[in-house]
Amino acid sequence: MNTKRKIRGVNLGGWLVLEKWMTPTLFANRKAVDETTFCMELGSGAEKILRDHWESFITPADFKWLKDHGINAVRIPIGHWIFGDCKPYFGAIDILDRAMKTAEEYGVEVLLDLHAAPGCQNGFDNGGIQGVMEWHLHPENVDRSVAFIRRIAERYKDCNHLLGIQLLNEPRWDVPLEILREYYHRGYEAVREHIPAEKTAVVIHDSFRLKEWKDFMQEPRYSNVILDTHMYQCFTEEEKAFAISRHVHRAAVERKQDIDEMMEYFPVCVGEWSLGLVPAVYEGFDSLQKETALRAYAAAQLLSFEEGAGWFFWNYKLEEGVMPAWSFRECVERGWLPEHF
Repeated sequence: MNTKRKIRGVNLGGWLVLEKWMTPTLFANRKAVDETTFCMELGSGAEKILRDHWESFITPADFKWLKDHGINAVRIPIGHWIFGDCKPYFGAIDILDRAMKTAEEYGVEVLLDLHAAPGCQNGFDNGGIQGVMEWHLHPENVDRSVAFIRRIAERYKDCNHLLGIQLLNEPRWDVPLEILREYYHRGYEAVREHIPAEKTAVVIHDSFRLKEWKDFMQEPRYSNVILDTHMYQCFTEEEKAFAISRHVHRAAVERKQDIDEMMEYFPVCVGEWSLGLVPAVYEGFDSLQKETALRAYAAAQLLSFEEGAGWFFWNYKLEEGVMPAWSFRECVERGWLPEHF
């Protein structure tokens, strides 16, 4: 394993790639449901609103807060449009440049994550456009993604705190593996053209198929490759029916077994997780019982995720009053997560 230290990080989501559920006021009284339709609906008027959001949502004070609480890394989701050369979007490369400098000042490492690829890789709003999944259907989308990764690697090749470059976030489970694997090979080479393995990791997402990568990108041909998996327990019908005791068991026992199994092949990082569960879990609970349940679920997850290369909580913050179990800062302030890591 080439990771220098245990990753204890948070995602800076909802910042440079919009997600309506995280920042609902930006979408209030608008038809837009994602960054694509937001920019299309507002046209040139979107730029000022976005710039105000970029300047205020994450600031140097946030990096200081994270550092003060023992967080050593951030994962920054970015869209393929960040350079400002793709309509209808607006570029924010200056904001990312500044974030890289701020992270360095506070001794926080950065994982840059291609969260929204050309054509969208998953059909989710976090891929830039909801209900569209055409990334893998057109070779030019894959080619543009490789070119984007190469450009990011070249731009930040001299940053000593660049923990890694993630080639793609959450390609959906039905993207053909042969297309995805070929892209990961090409993306790896694009990074290594500019950054050696001993300096920066290449991160690949498991495409919700954690056990399908045992024969892939192994040493010595490939070096410093981290496998990213996202471990939520609130989306499948099976998990929605779990009692809190079952959630804790899954987090503490089953998740650990999965991570241990795959750590034989890759450093495994849980790139997204949260305390979010469906409300039905807490039916009949008083406030003390709910607080206890949240702390137990948090502790169970940390117990497992510390077994791997590390983790990034989703998300650092949301707009005030929006789903506190998904806000790292609020979870810490409410005592559901430790005060210091």
